[in-house]
Amino acid sequence: LKDADESEEIVQLVFVQLWEKREKIQISTSLKSYLYKSVYHSALNTIKHQKIKEEYLHMKQSQIQENEMQSNQSLKELETRIEKALNTLPEQCKLIFSMSRFEDLKYREIADILNISIKTVENQMGKALKLMRHNLSDFLTILLVVIYFIKK
Repeated sequence: LKDADESEEIVQLVFVQLWEKREKIQISTSLKSYLYKSVYHSALNTIKHQKIKEEYLHMKQSQIQENEMQSNQSLKELETRIEKALNTLPEQCKLIFSMSRFEDLKYREIADILNISIKTVENQMGKALKLMRHNLSDFLTILLVVIYFIKK
């Protein structure tokens, strides 16, 4: 096993099992032989179990890497689609949307910078959001389905 603590654990477990089953066990050979074989088989079972755990961890890591690759690909696709959708917006709409969403400016700040009313900013943002939702609706549905199955 290459692990002293685990080896001791197996020996202790064999003694506990022997004690628990003491009334049912029929030892036909020497007690020493019986204990040696019991410890030997328990060690083999532990090694098999460790290999199964390692295979499972390896498989899980592979799935995680695959999911990350799919997520990165989906994210790149989303960025591309957002950029395309953004380019379909009218110029003022695009400018106001970018200032609000990418520069984190408040409507009042945008209105002051562009020298327009807050109501115009609100109307342009509403128009931009409506157009962005429309342009991205098919992709967002697919993306939500992919994210749902990746999480599972």
